[in-house]
Amino acid sequence: MLSSEPIFRIHAELSEILHFGKTPYGERRVIDITGGRVEGRIQGRILPGGADWQIGRLDGVTDIHARYSIETDAGGRILVNSEGLRHGPAEVMERLARGENVDPSLYYFRTVMRFETADPQSAWLNRILALARGARRARAVDIDVYEVL
Repeated sequence: MLSSEPIFRIHAELSEILHFGKTPYGERRVIDITGGRVEGRIQGRILPGGADWQIGRLDGVTDIHARYSIETDAGGRILVNSEGLRHGPAEVMERLARGENVDPSLYYFRTVMRFETADPQSAWLNRILALARGARRARAVDIDVYEVL
């Protein structure tokens, strides 16, 4: 069961996609996470320095592994580890690849999130798993994060 409402929302700003070509695992891409905001039970900003390491699989699915950091408005720091999948009909995925804003109900973008922090106010995050639903934008992602109850 999930929380009925997101525990927080993330707006992460992204740099241009770095293409590494077809590795033995698939089409490898890395997207630097340059900033953003977190609003909800956690209030803060996304620190620069994170990245989303992606593999474009042969079946059309994008395998996502993002690692980044949040700094709360009170100064606490939280490490985020997010792994998931994004896929949809070919024409929808082509529109996303061109940087178009596409209704997120037209494609699947879900991640499992874990957190690590020494911040006493955010320590509850060390003890939960979260599921997130994302929306890809031209140079950003918007993510609604739900606690697994």
